[in-house]
Amino acid sequence: MAKLQKRYVCQACGSVASRWQGQCADCAEWNTLVEEAPAVVTPFHAKHNLQGGGRSIVLTALDANVALPARLPSGVAEFDRALGGGFVEGSATLIGGDPGIGKSTLLLQAAAKMALAGHSVAYVSGEEAADQVRLRARRLGLGSAPVQLAAATSTRDILTTLSQGAPPTLLVIDSIQTMHSDLIEGAPGTVSQVRASAQELIRFAKERGTALVLVGHVTKDGSIAGPRVLEHMVDTVLAFEGERSHQYRILRAIKNRFGGTDEIGVFSMQTEGLAEVANPSALFLTQREEGMTGATVFPALEGTRPVLVEIQALTVRLASGATPRRAVVGWDSGRLAMILAVLEARCGLSFSSAEVYLNIAGGYRVQDPAADMAVAAALVSAMSERPVPADAVAFGEVALSGEIRPVAHGPLRLKEAAKLGFERALVPSVMAKDDGPLRLSGFRTLAQFVDHMLGRG
Repeated sequence: MAKLQKRYVCQACGSVASRWQGQCADCAEWNTLVEEAPAVVTPFHAKHNLQGGGRSIVLTALDANVALPARLPSGVAEFDRALGGGFVEGSATLIGGDPGIGKSTLLLQAAAKMALAGHSVAYVSGEEAADQVRLRARRLGLGSAPVQLAAATSTRDILTTLSQGAPPTLLVIDSIQTMHSDLIEGAPGTVSQVRASAQELIRFAKERGTALVLVGHVTKDGSIAGPRVLEHMVDTVLAFEGERSHQYRILRAIKNRFGGTDEIGVFSMQTEGLAEVANPSALFLTQREEGMTGATVFPALEGTRPVLVEIQALTVRLASGATPRRAVVGWDSGRLAMILAVLEARCGLSFSSAEVYLNIAGGYRVQDPAADMAVAAALVSAMSERPVPADAVAFGEVALSGEIRPVAHGPLRLKEAAKLGFERALVPSVMAKDDGPLRLSGFRTLAQFVDHMLGRG
């Protein structure tokens, strides 16, 4: 006869333990194990006898003709760019971000514009009352949009209501951590509740062809709260990034089953809501002064979009015996240490007795390895107090041997730089052989590049 076995689920990572303990063995978090509904343990022979009793499934050929999914524009071009062209019918999208970053504002703007375009849209809030959502819509100038509002947290009530008539084209759930299913024990926000509620909502979206958007809370380290399986269940995962002290916001695609990843949409926070930034390069290069040392312009690449950002460096000489500090904002600190080591070992420059500060202007975060050459240029400029030419951009990957290697999508980066009025580009020597919109100066090694900046040759 089957017996019931207790199970304790970690609310931080979702791992399951057979008994309660103060610290989770997998994620090392304290006091996160919560007892959930016991699982039924069946005998071995009953559990593994799977032949027969099922239904036949249809197998299709891999080379069968498949039509691309139709897209539903949200009315917000930058949002559609991150999605890969718009919403897909029956898809599930998860969007996460820090509190107050603008997730609800962005989704309310998209929902209102889709409703004004003739689509049926339902917006269900588990955190705010319907009147609060109406007031925000009026502040955004969207109070007349025919969006159906509801303030509810019961997944069963939501699905029962939406199943009575024609399904909505777009369904927004704000947020999934506030939803709860009466089929599962536990408080809203627990791993079991988040998983069960999301599964029921996604099943409804797949069966009725509704584009589902789930808002997710994030933890203190920036990851989406709840079980990791939630990100596997949805089709698209978007991260809404930015700092409250800066006006810009970036919507970044982390996962997309219907389009490319690493696409971004750029917004600017205004009093009337989120405004689209069609030319983010101009945003990150505003108020740039000429003749300043330690500043280099780098054409970064986000998906298929080039974005020009300014890399700033500062070096401060210390007295002998003092421990120098390394501070980085917007770039990898480990990669900065590597560039400093190559400059010392291969180029004869000494940074061991100097504090080094590196910053990406505007709060932008760069993960592109092509920024190595631009960082090196900013560091050399800061140390020698010789400015990088104001009409030049720099990009290239630096190897530990001191070699400057080519990077992907060079012509796209050069085209964006030329569009904003730059005339020169400092690039790897391999890429300097091609004709482009800018005058190219090629360098094979970092030592050659440093000699050029210091006027040695």
